[in-house]
Amino acid sequence: MTNPIAIINARILTLAHGSSPRHGNQMNDLAPIDNGSFLIENGKIRQVGQSIDVPSSASIINAQGKVVMPAFVDCHTHACWAGDRLDEWEQKQRGATYLEILKAGGGIMSTVRAVRNASVEELAESLLQRLNWMLTEGTTTCEVKSGYGLSTADELKMLDAIILASKSWVGRISPTACIGHAKDSAVADFVKQTIDETLPAVHDKYPGITIDAYTEDGAWSVDETIQLFAAAKALGHPLRIHADQFNALGMLEAAIELGALSVDHLEATQSESLTRLAKSNTMGVMLPCSGFHVDGRYGDGRAFIDAGGSLAIATNVNPGSAPCLSMPMSIAFAVRNLGITAAEAITASTINGAHLLGFNNTGTIEAGKRADLIMLRHTDERQLGYTFGGNHIDTVICNGQVVAYA
Repeated sequence: MTNPIAIINARILTLAHGSSPRHGNQMNDLAPIDNGSFLIENGKIRQVGQSIDVPSSASIINAQGKVVMPAFVDCHTHACWAGDRLDEWEQKQRGATYLEILKAGGGIMSTVRAVRNASVEELAESLLQRLNWMLTEGTTTCEVKSGYGLSTADELKMLDAIILASKSWVGRISPTACIGHAKDSAVADFVKQTIDETLPAVHDKYPGITIDAYTEDGAWSVDETIQLFAAAKALGHPLRIHADQFNALGMLEAAIELGALSVDHLEATQSESLTRLAKSNTMGVMLPCSGFHVDGRYGDGRAFIDAGGSLAIATNVNPGSAPCLSMPMSIAFAVRNLGITAAEAITASTINGAHLLGFNNTGTIEAGKRADLIMLRHTDERQLGYTFGGNHIDTVICNGQVVAYA
């Protein structure tokens, strides 16, 4: 048991109003408390309001009017990998496109080769380093996908590494088996092997883990993805999908029909499909760091929210299309390029991401919730959308403990 912590004189963004997750115009309501205080004890928020009872044993942090809000939830990452793609970045600078590099055996496949040569321990060590960098930028909860193994043994190795790293990290990780990330052209009938061999092996070792796939030209087709998802759903696995990054091939509509948790990317999604997604129970996840790094294309977050959708945003951190570990940078890109407000971006990067990952005890500042919180350097949260570069975070509290500070 540790001493209680009282944070006083803060602008507290509680996000305590509305449903979970937030939809449509609910996403602008941060339910702030000015000159507020709250008490943290045994890893949880015990009191919150303009007046609280502070025990004599409490450590007191005077926020001096700074914003305190739920810590970030990065709900879509590929943070576990080996090697780098710096040579391919130079190819891109000379005019090669992402899909051209992928079809030539680069991109995802170059990382696959590095991952296959790495041990579980090496993968876990590099992942943990990235997770600790993310922590200093305010992320205390994140999803981490496999997907750079593309064989049964190597996909399991990646999942083992993700679990191993999670045991040493102060925050929380939601692992995802992205076994449909790409296709290994050296393997005859790779799709059949994935469905008949890799999926059952993942199910045996990690029952109930979310299954993910990337539907795109040069990757998995709609029909192939549906086959994988039907088999995964029959085994009781939740589903997520990368769709409409470069081409709208029809996977979004199929994902809704299959009851997927989310459709992620959405850069190429047309307005009618965005509206259909907004009216469904499937969340939309937009990844503005990819648009910034790859081709300047972004999802229409404004249209999606106005249609009543539930939006989450994430870094999509990976070695190729989004080498960015910073949720504040993702927010800055989202406000500029998805057409959303800073308040909507904050909602999309906290409570909505937490709901998507199944962590319903975080994402708001309410009595009884887990104390995963950040204090900004700012007294106005709109600075998150306005100022970019540098670190916005003054203090990070994870599970009731101060784990990073300026």
